[in-house]
Amino acid sequence: MSELEEEYRLEYFEEEGFYRKQCPVTDVWFWTRDPERETCGEPPADDYSFIDNPGFDREYTLEEMREEFLSFFEERGHERIEPYPVAANRWRDDVLLTQASIYDFQPLVTSGQTPPPANPLTISQPCIRMQDIDNVGRTGRHTMAFEMMAHHAFNTREDAEDKYAYEGEVYWKDETVRYCDEFFASMGANLDEITYIEDPWVGGGNAGPAIEVLYRGAELATLVFMSMEQDPEGDYEMKDGNRYSKMDTYIVDTGYGLERWTWVSQGTPTVYEAVYPEMIEFLKENAGISLTDEEEELVHRAAKLSGYLDIDEIDDLRGARADVADELGVDAEELTDLLRPLEDIYAIADHCRALAYMFGDGIVPSNVGTGYLARMVLRRTKRLVDSVGVDAPLDELVDMQAARLQYQNRDTIRDIVRTEERKYRETLERGSRKVEQLAHEYADRGEPIPTDTLIELYDSHGIQPDMVREIAAGQGAEVEVPDDFYSLVAERHEDAGEADTATRRDERLANLPETEKLYYEDQERTEFEAVVLDVFERESGYDVVLDQTMFYPEGGGQPADHGTLSSDDITVEVEDVQVHDGVVLHRTDEDPGKGEFVRGQLDVDRRRRLMRHHTATHIVGFAARQVLGEHVRQAGAQKGTRRARLDVRHYERITRDEVREIERVANDLVTRNVKVKQEWPNRHEAEEKHGFDLYQGGIPPGKNIRLIHVADDVQACGGTHVTRTGDIGAIKILSTEPVQDGVERISFAAGEAAIEATQRTEDALYAAADVLDVSPPDVPDTAERFFEEWKARGKTIDRLKRELAEARAAAESEEVDIGGTPAVVRRLDGDADELRATANALVDSGKVAVLGSSAGGSAQFVVGVPDGVGLNAGEVVGELAAKVGGGGGGPPDFAQGGGPDVERLDEVLDEAPDVLRNVLDA
Repeated sequence: MSELEEEYRLEYFEEEGFYRKQCPVTDVWFWTRDPERETCGEPPADDYSFIDNPGFDREYTLEEMREEFLSFFEERGHERIEPYPVAANRWRDDVLLTQASIYDFQPLVTSGQTPPPANPLTISQPCIRMQDIDNVGRTGRHTMAFEMMAHHAFNTREDAEDKYAYEGEVYWKDETVRYCDEFFASMGANLDEITYIEDPWVGGGNAGPAIEVLYRGAELATLVFMSMEQDPEGDYEMKDGNRYSKMDTYIVDTGYGLERWTWVSQGTPTVYEAVYPEMIEFLKENAGISLTDEEEELVHRAAKLSGYLDIDEIDDLRGARADVADELGVDAEELTDLLRPLEDIYAIADHCRALAYMFGDGIVPSNVGTGYLARMVLRRTKRLVDSVGVDAPLDELVDMQAARLQYQNRDTIRDIVRTEERKYRETLERGSRKVEQLAHEYADRGEPIPTDTLIELYDSHGIQPDMVREIAAGQGAEVEVPDDFYSLVAERHEDAGEADTATRRDERLANLPETEKLYYEDQERTEFEAVVLDVFERESGYDVVLDQTMFYPEGGGQPADHGTLSSDDITVEVEDVQVHDGVVLHRTDEDPGKGEFVRGQLDVDRRRRLMRHHTATHIVGFAARQVLGEHVRQAGAQKGTRRARLDVRHYERITRDEVREIERVANDLVTRNVKVKQEWPNRHEAEEKHGFDLYQGGIPPGKNIRLIHVADDVQACGGTHVTRTGDIGAIKILSTEPVQDGVERISFAAGEAAIEATQRTEDALYAAADVLDVSPPDVPDTAERFFEEWKARGKTIDRLKRELAEARAAAESEEVDIGGTPAVVRRLDGDADELRATANALVDSGKVAVLGSSAGGSAQFVVGVPDGVGLNAGEVVGELAAKVGGGGGGPPDFAQGGGPDVERLDEVLDEAPDVLRNVLDA
């Protein structure tokens, strides 16, 4: 029995004559209208019976099905909401990608801090679930990229209505199930075939009863009733092992899979033919995949059983495939050979859609966060395209999906794909050598390459696991690739998006009122008066709380204001300012006294420099988007008094010409002296008008948000700004550099800082001119001439060293016989280059070389061994270096090392022939 059994005993189920049963195959409890039904309707209890037997009145395309759903709920009082981006980290900081429609309203709406954009509402939200990546193509039903059609209602309990941004009950469980039934009926479904499975939901610290809705073997909807929060003393223990109690808010969170509904309406063998019909045909034809009538019939039969291949439900994919083959009465290997190319084709189509969503919504490939996940999908897709033999550029395939999704930045999407393919090829060239080395080591140990190493190879070098397996086989090493490999990789990087929300505040601080922030009323004002509400003593200094303040606390990349607080008796220095839950803490060197009346004075020069740099950050970001493309988004920023920096997501290095153009666009906006405006609109109205690009510098809480307008640039921002762009004076870009793959840092200075930076550059130029004894304009040509002369001299020196080495090698010298090979042991007090060149010349002449040097004040050895001589140079150097108190090593044909005991150098060289013979005999 389910612990939440009473939660599922709905009046609607009783009115409609439902029966509650337990499935003998899966053990789950479910509700059905059919008294004769025994199984729950979910694979493996039931097959996909809708294949070749569509479940609705007619066939629907994706677009038709989406409109059917949204219109149904609009007609029943729900407001249609435009979908959010797939990059959820553009409006929340605890996750990376949008995985469900409820993500759009977390955490601010679901917690009750902010009202929803409508209540109730309906939406069809594009989503990406990386954890499904290994199931795509295999199960026939999984798509990593999908749309979640949904309707939501946000409710509060009567005794808590005044605490939250919405109040009362819109509707709850009975109405939600009734809507589901009515929608099925409107589509022409046989309601007797529908089953409602009890499946309690847990996620993100919340929980509640939930119902999975199955029709002819397909799960078409999930109805979640989010009504609980984690509580050690709670009344309910959920499937994650934690206890939960009821919340003041309770939310209807439904999900109807658009692709599944479309699939069931068409009855195709897999969801992919229903969702991507044109692309599937294109890929099949391009890859030369054609099936006989008998093979087509077998594929259809296998598709009805493909639900058995869900890697989340099985331990052994190969065994599950064998079971399906046995059920069909065919050979397992033959079935696999028939289905695998089709599965790859399905995955390519789905992955291209995911990439179109990602790049279309402005995600730029990188080594972290959403950028890493996009890169992982692209590289896996490229590998599938190559392995199945699709002869079409990957950017063209992604563009097919981008066109279907009606993205306007298709040229940028194709450019990103091409750039990533080039980077991937370069990565593979470097990484293949690493794989060979590792495979050799594991083969020598007789051990398979472990999964953790496979993941690390993928993370660090981009090497796909099947490619590792191919390379390892050549070295005699084994590789076992887990069926859920890509899910494991994605999980590692999705965890990076989780934020630590566990914060505790001192009770004294929690009981203080929020500080009135005067810096939003008049940003030019630098003096004010206030009352000291409380003083907190710290290890060094004090935290002072005022009733109001002009001091800006650190935030949004802007450092805190500095200045003083003065009473009649004391003046204290404000060295830092922080804000906690709306209370501003002024960190001072002395205690001004609780209850005192104080006068605040800001460091005026510091504040104005920070205002200029903060406003300039908006302008530089705007200019970068104008020059580099609309995909450019802020990845971080820091403002200072002498310079500032803006990190932007971009897939290529910023060129010098682009830097000049960004600087020109930015200063054009400065010289136009545009007014910098601020406003506090409702957040939903702001999002609807300006989109989620508002949140370049972070996601502010609250019903209303502060927007800063600089010409056409609009951002949510809590920082201080100049009144007009002309107040900045000038903007000078100092440098650009990659801070990580996919992120470029633009460093710049504004106002006086720009003049100071320019003067520093000029000072360096004039100093270089003095050294070169030329005028400043002649420095570049003179420096280039000196550099070319220096390179030429270096080449001459290298040539002379080689010639000297060859002469030394050719000169008569005492040789010793080592197992039939002549060896030259000689002291040569030259640098490392000379030793290596001489050793190489001796080896080329067929001799073993042992050279010693005292250059640099230490004993150094170089050993070279010709091919075919059974000596290990690394072992020889190791023994020689140990005799002078050091160490060394290297490969069998060339090694070097040394030690500090230079006085023993000659003695050790005398012993070298014996060392050579001992190593040879060993």
